[in-house]
Amino acid sequence: MPTITAPHDLLDSHVYLDLSGFIGRNLQFKYEGFNFAGSIKFRAAVAMIAAAEKEGSLGPDTVLVESSSGNSGVALATIAASRGIPFICITDPRCNPATIKLMRALGAEVRVVDEAHPEAGYLQARLDAVAALCASDDRYLWLNQYANPANWLIHYETTAPEISRRYPRLDVLFVGVGTGGTAMGCARYFREARRPVRIVAIDAVGSVSFGAPAGQRLLPGIGASVALPLIEPSLLDDVVYVAEVDAVRHCRALARRGFVVGGSTGSVLAGALDWLRRNDPGNKLTSVAIAPDLGERYLDNVYDDHWVRAHYGSAALEPASFEGGTAIRYWHARKRTP
Repeated sequence: MPTITAPHDLLDSHVYLDLSGFIGRNLQFKYEGFNFAGSIKFRAAVAMIAAAEKEGSLGPDTVLVESSSGNSGVALATIAASRGIPFICITDPRCNPATIKLMRALGAEVRVVDEAHPEAGYLQARLDAVAALCASDDRYLWLNQYANPANWLIHYETTAPEISRRYPRLDVLFVGVGTGGTAMGCARYFREARRPVRIVAIDAVGSVSFGAPAGQRLLPGIGASVALPLIEPSLLDDVVYVAEVDAVRHCRALARRGFVVGGSTGSVLAGALDWLRRNDPGNKLTSVAIAPDLGERYLDNVYDDHWVRAHYGSAALEPASFEGGTAIRYWHARKRTP
């Protein structure tokens, strides 16, 4: 085990979970939650702060600002605490209560936007709040995870090569899409390496990231209410839309096996199983799914019976079965352009 001197010295635990024993599929989970921020967003946070330093935009009086529904905020708060940099996170009511408490414990200031934008949802409301804050004082520095190239470059340089080394005969990689950084970095790496790996994006029903109709989303993480500049659909092979109720049921199914995961991870699992059942009936493909977060921060929603029943109905309390088909609401395929 490594000896570290700062939380961001540990980005990748190199832990994979072989799911084949209980789902009957050759699917490996790459766990990204075993770091001091608890999610894959730690990679992007490290990269964006390093890029700001290199550019000279991070000065002694700088106050970092970012819009986040949760995991990015914790990641930046962790590094900011370690470095002694003030940090303000602009979030919204969907942010898990435990996440808000954690950011504040790390010394971050958390501001919750109470009203959604009438047309573009909470994300646009957060972006508007960030813009107003930065306009008020030039000490504020918005890292802008939604457009910052460091967000995807870190996955091009670290995440994808690590997966490639571990699985040299990989056929399919499943990646949840929020800002698009992980999916775009991995897609670019495998395309430039001329590896015939299919990149399948997992999105949420109600997300507009790939042109689907907007709809209500209650869980933070995957999906967006506005189109985001990092996302290039032409780099992807397929997109699978997962309803939140199915994400919840797959989280609960994994918990019954001893693995408490976050809502984004439940979505990735549900989408990956759906795609494999449709496209690999003979179970011949080698596939990896990136599990972006762990589940302790979701105890007040995904794993709370009263919350689940109130928002999705009593049927959602039953964990998903790993046998047969899943209840994915929509499925959408995009053929990657050559």
